[in-house]
Amino acid sequence: MDTESTYSGYSHYSGHSKRAQRQGSRDRHKSPRSKDGSRSEKSVTIQAPPAEPLLGNDSSRTEEAQDDNWGETTTAITGTSEHSASLEDIPRSSKDLEDSVGLDCKRYFVLTAAAILGLLVFLTPIAFILLPQILWRSELEPCGTACEGLFISVAFKLLILLIGTWALFFRQPKADLPRVFVFRTLILVLVFLLVFSYWLFYGVRILDSKDLSYQGIVQFAVSLVDTLLFVHYLAIVVLELRQLQPMFTVKVVRSTDGESRYYSLGHLSIQRAALVILENYYRDFAVYNPMLLTASKARAAKHMAGLKVYNVDGPDNNAAGQSRAMIAAAAHRRDSSHNELYYEEADHERRVRKRRARLVVAVEEAFTHIKRLEAEEQQKAPGEVMDPREAAQAIFPSMARALQKYLRTTRQQHYHTMENILQHLAFCIANSMTPKAFLERYLNPGPTLQYDRDRWFSKHWTLISEEAVTKGLRDGVVFVLKCLDFSLVINVKKIPFIKLSEEFIDPKFHKFALRLQSETSV
Repeated sequence: MDTESTYSGYSHYSGHSKRAQRQGSRDRHKSPRSKDGSRSEKSVTIQAPPAEPLLGNDSSRTEEAQDDNWGETTTAITGTSEHSASLEDIPRSSKDLEDSVGLDCKRYFVLTAAAILGLLVFLTPIAFILLPQILWRSELEPCGTACEGLFISVAFKLLILLIGTWALFFRQPKADLPRVFVFRTLILVLVFLLVFSYWLFYGVRILDSKDLSYQGIVQFAVSLVDTLLFVHYLAIVVLELRQLQPMFTVKVVRSTDGESRYYSLGHLSIQRAALVILENYYRDFAVYNPMLLTASKARAAKHMAGLKVYNVDGPDNNAAGQSRAMIAAAAHRRDSSHNELYYEEADHERRVRKRRARLVVAVEEAFTHIKRLEAEEQQKAPGEVMDPREAAQAIFPSMARALQKYLRTTRQQHYHTMENILQHLAFCIANSMTPKAFLERYLNPGPTLQYDRDRWFSKHWTLISEEAVTKGLRDGVVFVLKCLDFSLVINVKKIPFIKLSEEFIDPKFHKFALRLQSETSV
C-alpha cells in the first residue's frame, strides 16, 4: 500500500468522530514507519556530497557573511547507498590498516638501510687512511709529496660524490609504490658488495700484515673512491638516462566519461609508468565531475519507468506475449528517444549560453565599478584606501547571483566555495587582472590541480595488472589505475620501427630549355 492510498484511507475515517480524526492524524504520522515497514527498509538513502557545496561553511565569519541566495546551491545526492558497514567489514578494515602500516614500515626500513649504507660508504675511505696512523704509526714509512697530494684528491672526490649522491638519491618521495624499485635496489646491493669486498681485502692484506707502505694504503683508498664515482655514474645512466628515450605510447582512458590522452614513455616498470601517468593526469585531464553523469542516468531511468504492461487475463496467462509487448514498447520508445535527447541538449546549451552572457556582463560591470573606486581612492588619504579583500567583498554581491546560476547550470557548484571565489577575486584585483582572466576558472573547467585537494575525488589509487608491476613495459600490456569513483585504463603500444631511405636527385634534372617558335598565332 503506497503513502497516497494510506492517506486517503485515513481521510475516509476522519468524518466519523473527533477521536477517529485524532487517531487518523496520529496514524498518518506513523504510517511510513509502521504500515510500510518493508518499503522503509528499501528507502532511498540521502547522502551528503563528498565535496563541499557552494555554500561553504569554511568558518563562522563566512557563514554569517553569506547571502541567502547562496543557500539554494546546497546539493544533496539521492540514491541507494552503495557503501554500508557491517561486522564483516571490521576485519577487512583492520586488514587494510595493517597493510598500510606494513607499507610504512617497509618504506622506513628501506630508507634507514640506505642511510646506514651511505654513511658506511663515506666513512670507509677515511677509515682506510686513519687506521694505520692510529694502530702502527711509528712503523709506517714517511708520506712523501705524492702521498700528501692524494689527500687532496680523496677530499675533493668525496665532496663530489656527496653532492652527486644527495642530488640523485635524497629526494622528497612523490608516491608510495607497491613494490621496491628494482634498479635502485640493485645499485644499493652493488655498493654494499663493493664496500664489503674492499673491507675484506683491507682486513686481510693491510690490517693483519700491518703494511708499512702508507702511500700504498692511501692509493688503495683513492681507488675505492674512484670506483664509487663510477658506480654513481652507472646509477645516473640506469635510473635517469635510460628512461628518457621514448619507446612506448600509452593511451589513458577515464572509465566514466571516456576522456583520453596519449603519452610517450621510455623503458619503465609498470608501477613507475603508472606514477608518471598519474602525474600527467592531474595536470592534463579535466577535473572529474560526477554531477555531469547524473543526467544520462536520470534519462535512462525515466525511459524504463515509463514502460508498463497490464495483463487482463490473469497473472499466469500469456507470459510470452507480455515479454514481446515489453520488447516492442521498448523498441518504439528507443526510436523516439533520440529526439528527446536532441532537444534536451539544445535546451541545456541555450540556458548555458544565456547564463554565461549574464555572468560576463555582471563581472564586467563589477570590474568597471572597481576602476571607479580606484579613481576615488586615489583622492583619499593613504589610511583610507581599501585593500583587495575589501574591494572583492564590495563588488561580489553584484555578480554573486549570476555566478551562482551559471555554476549550477554547468554543475560546478560543488567545486567552488564562496570563500575560494572571494580569494580568487581579491587575487585578480590585486594583480590588475581583467574580467576575462577572472572568469577563466569558471567558464572553462580546468585540470585537477587547479582545485583544492578536498575536491579531487582521487587521492588513493590501486594498481591492477595481470603482469608483475616490477616488470618493464611491453607491447600490448593493459593495466588499470582505480580509485574510489572511477578508474583509468591504460593500453601500451610500442612505437614502430621507422625506416627512412634517401633518394638523390641530380641537379641536372632541374635544368630545362625554353624554345620559342618563330611564327606565332595572332
